[in-house]
Amino acid sequence: MTAAIEFGLDTFGDITAGPDGQSLSHAQVIRDVIAEGVLADRLGVDFFGVGEHHREDFAVSAPEVVLAAIAGQTQRIRLGSAVTVLSSDDPVRVYQRFATLDAASQGRAEVILGRGSFTESFPLFGYPLDQYEVLFEEKLDLFTKLLPQEKVTWSGTVRAGLRDQRVFPTVEKPPLRTWIGVGGSPESVVRAARHGLPMMLAIIGGDPRRFVPYADFFRQACDRLGQPRLPIGVHSPGYVAGTDAEARAEFFPDYKRMRDRIGAERGWSPMSETEFAQEADRGSLYIGSPETVARKIAATVQALGVQRFQLKYSAGPLSHAKLMRCIELYATEVIPRVRALLG
Repeated sequence: MTAAIEFGLDTFGDITAGPDGQSLSHAQVIRDVIAEGVLADRLGVDFFGVGEHHREDFAVSAPEVVLAAIAGQTQRIRLGSAVTVLSSDDPVRVYQRFATLDAASQGRAEVILGRGSFTESFPLFGYPLDQYEVLFEEKLDLFTKLLPQEKVTWSGTVRAGLRDQRVFPTVEKPPLRTWIGVGGSPESVVRAARHGLPMMLAIIGGDPRRFVPYADFFRQACDRLGQPRLPIGVHSPGYVAGTDAEARAEFFPDYKRMRDRIGAERGWSPMSETEFAQEADRGSLYIGSPETVARKIAATVQALGVQRFQLKYSAGPLSHAKLMRCIELYATEVIPRVRALLG
């Protein structure tokens, strides 16, 4: 089982604080994200994912450009989005950009397609929110038709149709590795299986075991549709430090700032220390010493039967130096422990 498990790291390029406590520039955060990806490769992490956002508190709006910079300084780590907001982008251009990344990285590119949990990109690029569902469904349908790299004929309501159209550049070893990000609706699970794509579960709160029915449902849907049982991944937040107490003390203030800022936009109550502790103890926050985090990851991998675990390690203004130390502990201590526990 352990040979099939991959371990990744995800960042949204959160605007971090410098040594003086002041927010760093978007440009410096992007340079720091590149350094984090290079470190992850050097330490043997399997995958590095960069999210796409279009707001002031996140630096990265073009993940594939950041990933290309990382590709030029790395050798083996797979590189992908976390996620690409397909609904407010053009599927042909997304495919072309990631095919280009695949060439630049010598076959290491991946794309995780999703609708995203933020909606700023819709008005920014002129897409109405009342077409939220149809935009994703139609664009995903077109994107999957591009994967075989043959002539495509397609028509829909959200973009111009195509007739006997080929798209370039092509991927040297098709298909481009593509996942669908799923937040937890049965319809999204079926959609991933229907399109024959692996499923990445975004489990960002609550007991991860409540997603066991979704993992089982995905495998059953693959069986019913005559698909091979496709990989399942999990994306969840977390942080690793020397001890449990150290991890919580370092992480909580900045995580709360990020959580409360976003929560204020969505009508959530501010996060209390009790709520934070509950999420760390029994929820989907993988925080603590290497031993604590490893045991929690191993339990989730076993419960859901997943093939990849991606730790979202960035958290609001949490500093670049602390993120680098987290990456080091995750790669050198957490991953080996998880493999041993699953052995």
